[in-house]
Amino acid sequence: MFKQLLSTISFVVISIFSFAQNIDSLKLADNEIPAGYSKSEELLCVTPHASSFYNMTNSYESFLGKVVKKSFQSFGKKGDQGSILYFEYENDFKGSGFLDGLLWGQDLKPSKSEPDDYYAYGKFLVIWSFNLKSEIKKISKTKVIATLALKN
Repeated sequence: MFKQLLSTISFVVISIFSFAQNIDSLKLADNEIPAGYSKSEELLCVTPHASSFYNMTNSYESFLGKVVKKSFQSFGKKGDQGSILYFEYENDFKGSGFLDGLLWGQDLKPSKSEPDDYYAYGKFLVIWSFNLKSEIKKISKTKVIATLALKN
């Protein structure tokens, strides 16, 4: 009886921990993609900064930490295309100051010419490389923030 209870508790704890660490839960599901957008298998970042950060993640490992998983989703429709970049770090992400400078330069915030945006929480970092008023960016950002707040 005790072994069964311990086994059940262990399974529940492992399941919860696994779910909390699942980067795929941050991604947009097909039914969350707004009408008019289509998916793409290409990296469609609107700036070279976001694209190079994704492609050269290991170059930043010495001061940002080790990425254990990364993935992206790309979407497009007339007037709005880009990519959502997902990163899971081995430890909590602490590179916000560096990322601010890399993505936005002296402005240190998104602008029309440097519209990338990001959210970091715990071990997760998500970068949206879309125009400033992107509908799909707003939907994804809302989901990511809500999902990470519930997990931790």
